[in-house]
Amino acid sequence: MIIPKTAEEIVLMREAALVVSRTLGMIAKELKPGVTTKELDKRAEEFIRDQGAKPGFLGLYGCPSTLLTSVNEAVVHGLPTDIPLEEGDIVSVDCGAIKDTFYGDHAYTFEIGEVAPETKKLLQVTKESLYVGIRAFKAGNRTGDIGYAIQAYCEAHGYGVVRELVGHGLGKKLHEDPEIPNFGRRGRGKKFIEGMTIAIEPMINLGTHRVKQLKDGWTIITADKKPSAHFEHNVALVNGQPELLSTFDYVYEALGIASDEEDEFRKVLNEL
Repeated sequence: MIIPKTAEEIVLMREAALVVSRTLGMIAKELKPGVTTKELDKRAEEFIRDQGAKPGFLGLYGCPSTLLTSVNEAVVHGLPTDIPLEEGDIVSVDCGAIKDTFYGDHAYTFEIGEVAPETKKLLQVTKESLYVGIRAFKAGNRTGDIGYAIQAYCEAHGYGVVRELVGHGLGKKLHEDPEIPNFGRRGRGKKFIEGMTIAIEPMINLGTHRVKQLKDGWTIITADKKPSAHFEHNVALVNGQPELLSTFDYVYEALGIASDEEDEFRKVLNEL
């Protein structure tokens, strides 16, 4: 069952999302060759608690960490380790937080130093596909419209679109209805309704779309061990249009990147 949110609840959800946004911005400042993801995980937990929030992943479904850190061929759900990051690595940092009973949950795939051109292109296209999907989140559309938009965009570049893992509704639970696949057919699936809040998260592979799970019971990797990218935003349907709750602005500030990519999705929330 889809749980629509009131205007007041959407404002609270934005505050939870911004805890995560600021945490990813902090992580962006710390990422460099030689740093371990376990070190980042410890800093993230402290940073989230300092904001008056709680880690959203820690303990949920038995998760042992605040962050999920997926390096290179790891798609998602990578557990932090003591292995130092190296020049040329990429790492998806997925983070969740709970504030005022609501969840924020989003992710960014970072480059460690100089990465291979084909990997850099994968990250660029995957992030672009996130906004392609967000544009399809509007009144009258269905979950299949988001999936079709992301799939068509990424497959046109020759990439594999993961089938086994999907985006989801978001609210007082980390995973609410509906599921938001990154593949599908237009006009199919659950219909979007005013006030619904979701996490859209393309998981796109340089090679095959097929994946497998490691023996740790968490980490999902590509079947061909080629790199994978993952970007995620939290979005609400407000006045029939997508309104961003999360932001990559803190990441971009840390990395010295100028971007206006989110402007079209910031229309009414400041007035609520």
